[in-house]
Amino acid sequence: MVVVRGYATGSTDTSLWTVYNRGVRNYCGNALPDGLVKNQKLHANILTPTTKAADHDVPVTPKEIIERGLMSEDDYDEVSRKALSMFEYGQHVALEHGLILVDTKYEFGKGSDGTILLVDEVHTPDSTRYWIAHSYEERFQNGLEPENVDKEFLRLWFKDHCNPYEDKVLPDAPEELICELAWRYIFLFEKITGGKFVLPNAEMPIHDRISRNVSLALSSLS
Repeated sequence: MVVVRGYATGSTDTSLWTVYNRGVRNYCGNALPDGLVKNQKLHANILTPTTKAADHDVPVTPKEIIERGLMSEDDYDEVSRKALSMFEYGQHVALEHGLILVDTKYEFGKGSDGTILLVDEVHTPDSTRYWIAHSYEERFQNGLEPENVDKEFLRLWFKDHCNPYEDKVLPDAPEELICELAWRYIFLFEKITGGKFVLPNAEMPIHDRISRNVSLALSSLS
């Protein structure tokens, strides 16, 4: 997994701002300057790759990836280029629609013929942080958190009520937070696509609905 970051932000143990605030100045092979403040735009987008541990993602440097045999140098170079290129394109599209693409993660795999493949979703709120563009600069200058339309608020709630990485059973989030999360997903869908989100037929079982929609999406690509 590769996380691409454009801003010094985040609240989890592996987020850029958390580790930077602890004094780390070289993260996943990226040299970070002194003097950064939370939510500040980085001089350039950076890659922070991770590898899977038993129950969480572990940050790793490009050198460690190659030395451990997790990827060849050529494969890592290709993944890096593709990840940064997709992120830059995503930032451009987001800004056209009044949003800032802050950071995201990409999952890559390898086909049977050795081709590097992008897998899983791309730039959805499941993996991506978005801020409202027009208010960012003023709020940043005044030391305020950016207006966000991602799931960070729900992540913070779980962080305050449990240990999401170690607790085997997590508490149920309040219904109002679940509704807020749904609203944010719908808002982003309509903002970026310019279309109207149509509520699905609730009578169809959710797994059947997902399978149908995935099949329709795949058939439209062929």
